[in-house]
Amino acid sequence: MQELGWETADIILVSGDAFIDHPSFGTAVIARVLENEGFKVAVIPQPNWQDDLRDFKKLGKPNLFFGISAGNMDSMINHYTAAKRKRTDDAYTPGGKSGQRPDYASNVYSNILKQIYPDTPVILGGIEASMRRFAHYDFWQDKILKSILISSNADLLVYGMAEKSIREIAKQINETGSIFSCYNIRQCAYIGEIQDKQDKDIELFSYEEVLKDKIKYGKNFVKIENETNYHSDRRITQIIGDKKIIVNPAFPSLSESEIDEIYDLPYTRLAHPRYDKKQAIPAYEMIKNSVNIHRGCFGACSFCTIAAHQGKNISSRSQKSILQELEKISEMPNFTGHITDIGGPSANMYKMQGLDLKICETCKRASCIFPNICKNLNTSHEELINLYKNSLKIKGIKKISIGSGIRYDIALYTTKNPKINKINQEYLELLISKFVSGRLKVAPEHSEAKVLKLMRKTPFSGFKNLRKIFFNINDKYELNQQIIPYFISSHPGCTEADMAKLTKELKSIGYKPEQVQSFTPTPMTLATVMYYTGINPYTGEKLYVAKSQKEKDKQLSYFFWYTAKNKIKNTKKETKNKKITKNINLKTKREKL
Repeated sequence: MQELGWETADIILVSGDAFIDHPSFGTAVIARVLENEGFKVAVIPQPNWQDDLRDFKKLGKPNLFFGISAGNMDSMINHYTAAKRKRTDDAYTPGGKSGQRPDYASNVYSNILKQIYPDTPVILGGIEASMRRFAHYDFWQDKILKSILISSNADLLVYGMAEKSIREIAKQINETGSIFSCYNIRQCAYIGEIQDKQDKDIELFSYEEVLKDKIKYGKNFVKIENETNYHSDRRITQIIGDKKIIVNPAFPSLSESEIDEIYDLPYTRLAHPRYDKKQAIPAYEMIKNSVNIHRGCFGACSFCTIAAHQGKNISSRSQKSILQELEKISEMPNFTGHITDIGGPSANMYKMQGLDLKICETCKRASCIFPNICKNLNTSHEELINLYKNSLKIKGIKKISIGSGIRYDIALYTTKNPKINKINQEYLELLISKFVSGRLKVAPEHSEAKVLKLMRKTPFSGFKNLRKIFFNINDKYELNQQIIPYFISSHPGCTEADMAKLTKELKSIGYKPEQVQSFTPTPMTLATVMYYTGINPYTGEKLYVAKSQKEKDKQLSYFFWYTAKNKIKNTKKETKNKKITKNINLKTKREKL
């Protein structure tokens, strides 16, 4: 600040992550967007909240506001395993050191700042705030919590990918000096007056009502998801005690020029110099030579927050913008020639959108590919093929790997257009033969139809089909590569018998899984609603939910059937599972009767 001649900053951003000036880190993006608008922006990364709070005071009081983010992850997921055990590492901290941010970091940071600077606006952002803007189920406390706006005492919340919102907020506060002037900005949430009502408002069941009735909690989720799936212009409101949470509708998805403008900002792509003498930051090491080519996901998997946070519609960068970023990486001093990813939330949704966008504007369907692929969806991989081929032409780039997982259900989909089918076959061959760094990541998640349906995932037969294609292409090009599928145990609706069937499927193809996890309920997902309520809120169907740690550990153990410990138990489990399946079937019949 002294070098720049600043006496004060206009905006101070506080983050739970170490500061890395790279477009894969939200705080850096927001900082660069605001800087581009002419504002003086400073960042306080990972402040100490347990001492005399000097970190929060070191840069003084900003002229406009404090912006707070827990970081690239919800702080509770960052801190705890699915078994609620404390993690020993933190990928967003030098040396992977844990304990550098508090639990519920957004709340802690905000309350500290409101205590020190009560008259300075505090604005929440990032995925932790975004997913907790309404009353929500918190797995770690096993109860419904109030909106984070109330618990944090913050003045305003921006949800989703909020570059447009934060830009407008900064302009409004700069012009008016008042946070209240921001209440009309899209993609913002605030505490309003109980009597503040508009004719088109969608009113959720109140916090007090959902505490008493789990069914109402499920119905709230359906309302929220349906309303965020299309281009809505309606507010969503919820009464919590004597307060009212008002959530304005989102901005439309970014256009190509808008997303290019964000990614073309002058990021150094480096960790801040303060970390030069410290150990490497694991999350940065993983993505420093990668390029994000799009945002959003139309898969709508039940357990995933990507669509809820980034949106269902895909915002893709231009090929020119992407190639310019690749050229910049190729010229960096320590670049060795390997690009570790050209991808996004999914590696192969680049440039995919509706054939008729007017239909998409009013469509409330959660997923464009489940239970079947929408006829209005363009599934051609032609743009992606061109991007891959042109990327390889850049001087200094020797190898490109696709580190993001691919949606094989799109790539394998047979359309009525032979040209597109041929293009998609070419994509798979190009991907597998030239762009896999030894291991291709995919996510079948499970094998059983009823579990996959609850997950909003396509049938396991698709994975089997991809596996055949993968090894055929490997044979053709004399490659020795692996296909790495991800699986989840203890998802709502998944029984021990289902896990036994999954094990049987994996044994039949000789696969010993590595990338597995036990389901972790996270705020604002369909799977979390099913976990908490024991009911599918869309159908009213009652579901089995593994809630005790014993049940979860049992389900997880099925993935490791090949270990010495589990081999001994296999015979006993197979016998037991036949009994479990029989009992479940009898119970289901009784319930239907």
